[in-house]
Amino acid sequence: MDLEKALTVGELAKRSGVAVSALHFYEGKGLIRSMRSPGNQRRYPREMLRRVSVIKVAQRVGVPLADIREALKALPQNRAPSAAEWRRLSSKWKAELDERITKLTKLRDQLDQCIGCGCLSIANCWLRNPWDKLAAQGPGPRLLER
Repeated sequence: MDLEKALTVGELAKRSGVAVSALHFYEGKGLIRSMRSPGNQRRYPREMLRRVSVIKVAQRVGVPLADIREALKALPQNRAPSAAEWRRLSSKWKAELDERITKLTKLRDQLDQCIGCGCLSIANCWLRNPWDKLAAQGPGPRLLER
C-alpha cells in the first residue's frame, strides 16, 4: 500500500460519514484493514472508503455484520472490487432482503387479522405462538421427557 495516498482514520471518517470509533470497530471485526505509518498511525487504503460505504448500506437494509464480513472475504484485498464483483456480492443480499420482505408482508397482513380478533392467546394465536406442535400434549417441557 502506498502510504502517501492512504487515508488517515480522520479522513476516512470524514469522507465516509462514519465515526472514527465505528471504523476502529469495523477493523476489529475484520471488515476493513489498515496499515501503520512509520509513526505508528493507522493508514487506510483508498479502497476502504468503498468498503465502508458497502458496510453502511448493508447494515441499513439489515444485513448482520457477520454476513457482511463473510461476503467481503470474497472480494479482492489489494484493489477496489470491480462492478461485476459488487453485483455478485449484492445479489445474495438482494435475495435475502426479498425473502425478508415477503415474510414481513405476510406477518403484517396476519397482524391486521389479529388486531381485529384481539385474543393474542398463547394457545390459539399463530402470531403469538407460531409453530408450536407440542402444545396439544399439554403444558411444560415435552422434549425433555422420555
